[in-house]
Formats: sequence, structure tokens, C-alpha cells
Amino acid sequence: MTATSPAAFSIVDLFTIGVGPSSSHTVGPMRAAADFAARVLDEGDPQTVRCDLYGSLALTGRGHATDLAVLLGLSGWHPETVDPDAAPGLIAAIRQDRALLLDGRRKVAFSEDGDLNFHMGEFLPGHANAMRLSAVLADGGTFGRTYFSIGGGAIRSDGDDGRERPNVALPLPFRAGADLIALGEEHGLSIADIMWTNEEAWRSREETETFLDAVRRAMLDCIDRGCRQDGLLPGGLKVRRRARALHAALLARGPSAMPSHIFEWVSLFALSVNEENAAGGRVVTAPTNGAAGVLPAVLKYYEMFVPDADRAGAHTLLMTATAIGFLYKLNASISAAEMGCQGEVGVACSMAAAGLTAALGGTNRQIENAAEIGMEHNLGLTCDPIGGLVQVPCIERNTMGAIKAINAAYLALMGDGHHIVSLDQVIETMRQTGEDMRSKYKETSLGGLAVNVVEC
Repeated sequence: MTATSPAAFSIVDLFTIGVGPSSSHTVGPMRAAADFAARVLDEGDPQTVRCDLYGSLALTGRGHATDLAVLLGLSGWHPETVDPDAAPGLIAAIRQDRALLLDGRRKVAFSEDGDLNFHMGEFLPGHANAMRLSAVLADGGTFGRTYFSIGGGAIRSDGDDGRERPNVALPLPFRAGADLIALGEEHGLSIADIMWTNEEAWRSREETETFLDAVRRAMLDCIDRGCRQDGLLPGGLKVRRRARALHAALLARGPSAMPSHIFEWVSLFALSVNEENAAGGRVVTAPTNGAAGVLPAVLKYYEMFVPDADRAGAHTLLMTATAIGFLYKLNASISAAEMGCQGEVGVACSMAAAGLTAALGGTNRQIENAAEIGMEHNLGLTCDPIGGLVQVPCIERNTMGAIKAINAAYLALMGDGHHIVSLDQVIETMRQTGEDMRSKYKETSLGGLAVNVVEC
């Protein structure tokens, strides 16, 4: 391991507070469009702007609100700042005027009929989520840029040269689960401690604590809001929200020590988050929007059902989960368009299992074991959303992921950390499985449930 290890990620790269319904199809495209809008105004005086969507962004873009994300991004809005409740009015104004305020500064004509194009079934080299943005300038010149939404809201561009990201040397770099075990044994540190040490290369500990508190608060607020909402989710499938009724039923039943009742609460927590996500609400990308309910549900389980749970334990849970998330980003992918749903719900389950194990006092080897169990039993999970919407089966899959994570944590805690399959081996298996998986099962809605269930 060296200081130039590619594991120079920070916790802020994995957890972002944005909007639903999809990190790769909504958050990423909004960021790309906003980036392009700012850049093109530095190049000249744009007269027209055009967006072309390819691969999974084209095939399931409308169901994932990619078109709306592009309009908002070109207008200068970012996932972290746009008000989900105000977004419909902003979109309506653009459509009515057939024009948008580029980067909030320059009005240009824009018609979705000709300026926002879905190239169905056409993929670009580089990634399954691709988009090209281009503009004609007043002097007759053109400016264009190709972006790839690579998962979790992160974007990459054909113009990236690597200079925009700070060259931070981490004190304890790692790129494998074996590295985390070795570092822990060498320095007498927990996985969370390794993360705290590395985060101090980016900012003070107090700033990181403040960030973690904001992430935790956003996760719990999303659960609370989801438990208050009712009605049908947008998109045409007429999926009715269930969290509010389930919440009322659980409250009416009162306290219970039955394990099945605890799992009903956990399912509620995940359900409420992903119903909010499907409605375009404010969620935490953890590590994606499609899997945004798993980690909050396990965090809420820890705080609600574990005796002596506290703020430090919540921080340990989130920091440990982040370390595991880094391993998947480094050695495989968290993009469903590349890996299927194993790269979203599977990764979130693995992260949550590790985080809960750490918060419950598990050793580094038990944490690594829990993360491995969490993924091993999600291997091969396809991404086949009906109607291209992050609703069926995505919402319920988060409840399953959260329950599996808790199961994995307690199973690992019953052992001594020694096991047959390592986390690194299961991550490599996930990567190979994702590569072997046919594209119709990877966020294209061309196979699986998406074609075997008639849309209502």
C-alpha cells in the first residue's frame, strides 16, 4: 500500500443528500447538466443547447426522471440545493416557455421535442449510462461534452484530466478488505478508526462529525416524512404508498418484544425511505438512491432497538459502512447499469451489515465477515424495474436488504471472524457476475419482471 493508493475517497464521496428517484439516472444527469451549463457559458454565447441520452439513461430515463433532471441541471440547479417541492413548478415553466435560463444566467430556447433525445438501445463506449451535451455558439462554433453517470450520483466526463480532484495522501490507504484487517492489526485500530484517521487528511474531525450528523439527520427525517405521506406514487403504475398505514398499525399495536414485530418496524423504515425516493423526495444516496432505504433502516434499528445506542455508535456505523462502500467502488461498481441490483441493494446490505456489527462492538474480522455475508446472499440480483420506475421491485428490495443486513451482523457476531469466503473474494465474484449478466437485466427494463409483469 502506498500514499497514492486509488482509495483516496472521502465519506462525502459516498453519502450525498439529494433527490430521488435515482442516483445514476437523476442525481448524476442533473450534476452533469449543471456542470455543462456553467462550462458552456465560459466558452461563449450559446444560442441552442441539446442533450442526447444513451444506454440505460435512454431506456429507463423517463421512468427515472432523467429528462426532468436534465432540465433542472441546465437551469443551474444541483441535487443538493433544488427543492423537491418546487421542482414541478420549475419544470412546468420551462415547458410552457419552451426556454430555460442556462445556469440561471442566460435564457436559451429549449424544446424537449428536439433538444432532449432518447437514443433507445444505443450504447456509447465507456459506460452504460452516457449522455452528450452540446451547444451552438453565437460565433458559429460549437461546444460539446460527453458525461457518464457511473453510480451513486458520481459523474465522469470525456474531458476529465484528473486535476480537479485534490491529490490527498491518506495516512492509512487501503483498497481491499485484507488491507483493512492488516492495518487494524498493525496499528491497533478499528475500521472506523482507520476511516477517522483518513478523513482528517480532508478536514478536521469536528467537520466530519458535523457532516455525519447531517447525514444521520437527513436519513431519519426521510423515514419520518415517508411515514406521514399517503396516496399514489407518480409514474403510472398506480403504486400506493404503504408506509403511513403500516406505521399507524404498528403504533396501535404498541410495544412488543417479538422479533417478527421488530422486523416489521425495520421494513417500515426502509419502505418509507424508498417511497420518498420514488416520489422524488429528499434522500441520502447511500450508496445509491435505489438502495437508499437499507442503511437508514439499519441505523434506525440500532438507535431504536439496541440498548445504550448513542451518537458515537451511529458515527461508528456510518464510518464503517463507508469503508466497505469504498471497496466496492474501487474493485467493482455500485452502478446497477453495470452490476445489476447486486451493485445497489447488495452493496447497501453489505455496508449496513458491517456498520451494525461495528456499532455492536464487533471486531474487524467480524465486521469483514458481516460485509461478506451481506453480499454473498445478494449475488446475481438483477435490476429489472417495471416501467423503468424505481418502485417495483425496488422499494420492497430495500426492506429485504435491511433485514438481511441485520441477520448478517448477528450471524457474524456469533463467530470469531474466521470464515471460508473473504470479502475481497465476494466483491470480485460480484464484479464477475455483473460482467457476465446480460444487459437486459441491468437497469434497461428489457428483461425479468419488467417484461413479465403487465403494466397497469
